[in-house]
Amino acid sequence: MKRLVYILMATFSFLACEDVIEIETPSEPPRLSVDALIRIQDSSAITNIQVKVRLTSSFFEPTPVANLEQITVTNLDASTDMAGNVMVLIEEEPGSGIYEKTVDNSLLTEGRLLLSINYEDDIYVARTEYVPTVPIASLAQGTETLFSGDETEIIVSFNDDAERDDFYIFDFDFNEYLVTEDEFYQGQTFEFSYFYDNELNAGDEVAINILGADEGFYNYMNQLIVQAGGDQGPFQTPSATVRGNIINASNIDNEEVFDNVGQPENFVLGYFAVVQQFSRTITIE
Repeated sequence: MKRLVYILMATFSFLACEDVIEIETPSEPPRLSVDALIRIQDSSAITNIQVKVRLTSSFFEPTPVANLEQITVTNLDASTDMAGNVMVLIEEEPGSGIYEKTVDNSLLTEGRLLLSINYEDDIYVARTEYVPTVPIASLAQGTETLFSGDETEIIVSFNDDAERDDFYIFDFDFNEYLVTEDEFYQGQTFEFSYFYDNELNAGDEVAINILGADEGFYNYMNQLIVQAGGDQGPFQTPSATVRGNIINASNIDNEEVFDNVGQPENFVLGYFAVVQQFSRTITIE
C-alpha cells in the first residue's frame, strides 16, 4: 500500500514548491483480534462475559468489526447436564463486535475452560483455567516525582500468598498496565510506587485493579506493555505481532493438542484468560 505525503517548502519569495514522497507502509490480510480477558469480582455471584472481536487493519485504515458465525465458552469439567455448561455468547448490539453472556461465577472458577470461535469456515480455540489473586492492601498518594516533576505518585501495597507462585497484572486505569511476579517477595508484603505522567487534578478518582495471571498471560502482557511503550494500551492493535494463546484448530482432531504446527501463520491476535480481580479507588489530593 502506498501513501502520499506532501511536504510544502516555502521560499523567501513566498513561492512554494511541492514534493511528493511515496511511503511503503506494511500491508497484510486482516487478522482476527480477540480481547477475551474475563475478570471475576468476588463482590458479585455472577459475571457478564464480554469478548471483543475485530479485524486488524493496515496503516491508515479504520478497524473493521468481525462478524462471527458463533462464539462459545465451555466448561470442560462441568457435568454435561449442568445448565449453561456451554455458554453461547451473543452480539447484543449488531455490528459492535462485542459478544456477551451473563453466567454464574461457578461456571468460570471451577474446571478447564474452552473458548471456541467460528469465523469464515475456520475454528479458533483457546483453553485456560481461572487464576486467583490477592486484594490490594492499601493505596496512598505520595509526593515523589520522576523526570518532569509533574507526575503523580501512587503507593500500592499487597500481601503475597506464600502457598503458591503468583503473577500479577495491575490495571492503573487510562490504559496503563504493569506486571510483576513474586519471585523475590513470596509470602511477604510488597509495596511499590507507580507514577502517572498524565495530568491528574485534585478531586479526580482513579480506579486501580489487581488481576491474577498464569505465567503465559503474564509473559503475553509483559510483551505488549513493552511494545506499547506507554503510548497506547496493550489492548490496542499492536504494530508488530505478539502471539497469544488462541490458535486455529480447523485441522486438529485431538483436543489435547493445542498448537499451530499445521498452519503456523493462521492464528488469532489476542488472549483468553479468566482471572480474579480486586479493585480499589483513590481520590487525588
